[in-house]
Amino acid sequence: MTGVYDSIGASYNTTRRADPRLEQAIWSALGGCRSVLNVGAGTGAYEPTDRAVVAVEPSATMLGARPQGSAPCVAGTAESLPFDDRSFDAAMAILTVHHWSDYRAGLRELRRMARHRVLVVHWDQAVMNQFWLADYFPEAFAFDRGRAPSLQEVCAALGSNADVVPLPVPHDCQDGFGAAYWRRPGAYLDPAVRAGISMLAQTEHERGDGVERLRQDLSDGTWAARHHALLARTELDCGYRIVVGLA
Repeated sequence: MTGVYDSIGASYNTTRRADPRLEQAIWSALGGCRSVLNVGAGTGAYEPTDRAVVAVEPSATMLGARPQGSAPCVAGTAESLPFDDRSFDAAMAILTVHHWSDYRAGLRELRRMARHRVLVVHWDQAVMNQFWLADYFPEAFAFDRGRAPSLQEVCAALGSNADVVPLPVPHDCQDGFGAAYWRRPGAYLDPAVRAGISMLAQTEHERGDGVERLRQDLSDGTWAARHHALLARTELDCGYRIVVGLA
């Protein structure tokens, strides 16, 4: 994970920031936990401000981009966390498991850390595959399918009591992750937006003509004709899920 965000992390704060609606859903799923370990923390999005938080992040670039006043953060990886067993009420990992070198080891470490619950935000690839962006960037979606564990694998690693909650994406989502612009397709033409989406940034040199095809389809009305039903939606299930495992 370190290399990925050392290369794209410098501009990460341009397009990636917590969306308050997603934030509230994540904080609510933490329940009454008062101390939280945030693993793969990046620049600190979705870290609760009303609880004691400690963050872990492997990328020096991302560590340097954390805002002043954010939670204390140590350099480290999910697979080997530098804390004693049951050091926190909860451990969380937000859209990061797909970057880990060994997701099973990382999730075992989260379970080791947590006294009460482990919270992971991941996605259901079967739902994500239906997202229209895959028509334009199939290489990026194939890349994600190859590197990311399935939702079922994440749930299995968190134990038989894992609970899965859909996390629909608002049409004006403020956090520019992969499917955030489902109703704002022109955003994907912006290089800064693509640079903040790891599956697009990491396949930049392997990609076909998706950008130009999308540009043309937006220009001549093809995209609107195909996806007009989306324009009346205020949120969409793009496959993102909150997974909560109880310790």
